[in-house]
Amino acid sequence: MYEKQIEQLIILQQVDDEILVLRDEVEKAPLELSDLEGKMSAHNERQAQIEERVELLKDQQKKLANEIEEDAGKIKKSKNKLMLVGNTKEYHAMMREMDSLEKLNRMREDEQSAVQEELARQGEATENLNSDMGDVKEQYNTLKATLDARLEEAEKKLGTLDRKRKKACKAVPPPILGRYEFIRSRMENPVIVPVAGGVCKGCNIMIPPQTYNDLQKGKQILSCPNCQRLIYWQELETPISVSLADDED
Repeated sequence: MYEKQIEQLIILQQVDDEILVLRDEVEKAPLELSDLEGKMSAHNERQAQIEERVELLKDQQKKLANEIEEDAGKIKKSKNKLMLVGNTKEYHAMMREMDSLEKLNRMREDEQSAVQEELARQGEATENLNSDMGDVKEQYNTLKATLDARLEEAEKKLGTLDRKRKKACKAVPPPILGRYEFIRSRMENPVIVPVAGGVCKGCNIMIPPQTYNDLQKGKQILSCPNCQRLIYWQELETPISVSLADDED
């Protein structure tokens, strides 16, 4: 009876560990999809910002080109009129105007070059963004296509594990089961651990000699005085065969 209870407690612990893993997967899988959706949303927002920036740059580029062309036309006309100037004062005034227009156009041409370079950078940023998001979209499509199947499989396994858990619980006396549940809710796994050479494998601390002697007798399920985990003598592991696969419904 004692060995059977130990066996069922070990099975119960294994089942609970699997349940934790599956529930974590059930909870995290939709979050992974949501995270990828967030990345794609951020990509679209960034893409919109780049497109807006590109449109502004193109408008600026067009405006500069028109202004350069317009002032170049003025300079050409001024040069044609230069030979018809009647006095020195008018000549110098026209030369100053032409110099001013030429200087202004050189500044515009420099600005044009800067705009062109910025357009090239924005184009490169778009390419990099699309390249990065190609992988994200592929991950999203793959995850979305398999998510329902993964969740359905996980829920099916949880159902099987729940039945195994109930079966294991029936074989453990309520007081011991209550201790197991209490310990599991308040400390990290494992809940039931072997003792070898007088040392608890849960906290790696030596248990009192009398407790170790009582443990070896195999009459009752004891707790480690140090960590409060349920304990059993490691020598019992050989005759106890614990396998979840053997308990398939």
